[in-house]
Amino acid sequence: MHYLSLFTTLITFAFCIAVMARYTHRGGLHLLFWGFGLVLYGLGTLTEVWLGFTFNEYALKIWYLCGAMLTAAWLGQGTINLLVRKAGLARIFNIILAVVSAVAFLLVFSAAINPEAAAAFDPSAPASTQYKEIMSRNGLTILLTILLNIYGTLTLVGGAIYSAYLFWRKRVLANRLLGNILIAAGGLLPAMGGTFVAAGMVDMLYISELAGVILMFIGFLQATASNN
Repeated sequence: MHYLSLFTTLITFAFCIAVMARYTHRGGLHLLFWGFGLVLYGLGTLTEVWLGFTFNEYALKIWYLCGAMLTAAWLGQGTINLLVRKAGLARIFNIILAVVSAVAFLLVFSAAINPEAAAAFDPSAPASTQYKEIMSRNGLTILLTILLNIYGTLTLVGGAIYSAYLFWRKRVLANRLLGNILIAAGGLLPAMGGTFVAAGMVDMLYISELAGVILMFIGFLQATASNN
């Protein structure tokens, strides 16, 4: 199943290129945040590939920082910059997210590694089932992980659903309606990854990551089809 992560990584970076090409052409801070969020998504799945062959302390920490902590929040922040119209409010949230992300970086990369657990790392098993024994996490790290994921899921999925509702209510731009529905569905799938792991369905983690980015990519292309 680790090869699914490689496929996910390739699609994610192709998605990122499409988003950044649109940013270069049209501008928009929301696209810049989405692009950075996709870089984080891709780094998370790329380090899954790495850890599928051998253990590396820095690969594990990049995987945790990007995949478990920051991706959802930065993607969701893109939606905040798209939808929030009140002057200065989105900027405040941007600064807060940047500061929290810097704190998360310091916490993760200063975390101690248990050498015995690291030596027993099994590349054939997902890192998500082994990292707790390998990398120490203090209360603040765990709290930020929870809060960042809640924030990211609510803003990304909730923002997409809200946008879809507006297009449905006005009966306009059916492509954007469908695109936002797909983005909401795609954003929800990776957020369910932890639930799949907790339920013992570890293979579903990889499938949810792949299906999630595919749905979001298709949704993005659909939503922007008439506005190139």
